[in-house]
Amino acid sequence: MSTVAQAIRELAMFPLGSVLLPGMPLPLRVFEPRYVALLSSVLGEPDRAFGVVLIERGSEVGGGDARFGVGTVAGIETVEIGEGSIQLVARGTTRVEVVEWLEDDPFPRARVRELAPLVIGPADLDALDDAERAVRETLTLLSEFVELRWPADVALSEDPTERLWQLVGIAPIGPLDQQSLLRSSTAGELITRLVEETRAARESITAGWTHDLGDEDLG
Repeated sequence: MSTVAQAIRELAMFPLGSVLLPGMPLPLRVFEPRYVALLSSVLGEPDRAFGVVLIERGSEVGGGDARFGVGTVAGIETVEIGEGSIQLVARGTTRVEVVEWLEDDPFPRARVRELAPLVIGPADLDALDDAERAVRETLTLLSEFVELRWPADVALSEDPTERLWQLVGIAPIGPLDQQSLLRSSTAGELITRLVEETRAARESITAGWTHDLGDEDLG
């Protein structure tokens, strides 16, 4: 995975059980003292940003978790302070690679390096359209059987690169697959793998439905 020649900087980190992707919203309800402390610190900074990484092993609450080393910077958009908790909405911006984890006291921190942004060239646009079609068609199919977080007709960004990441975000794939896609080195690689993962998810789920029907129900 390639990196750009970016300076290493310290960043407050929020390990989660889900993957944040560039361009995707992140609603959070924060009540654990160390993350309240994190937000108190971050909200006083000009960019109001923190890093999000997927938890590899462990829990979001209590610490002691193992974390993946590639994540996304989250920029805070709205904050609402309530009784005993803070509710906020952030949005994924750039990808970062953890160079070194620092002490978790008073909240998780790491030294990170920004990863090179993916560039979608003219040759990738048709493939991007095909990927969007595959994701939306799969969401339409699955919505007949299961409740989905994102509807098939959800509006996406007009910017091709942000649109690609949002397709990864709404695709019916698991967090480990999203984490793997987050590490993609090129837009072409990401598009190809997104289509493969979407088709695999579709085939896996529809095969399960066919099996559940039983031979006597197939007509």
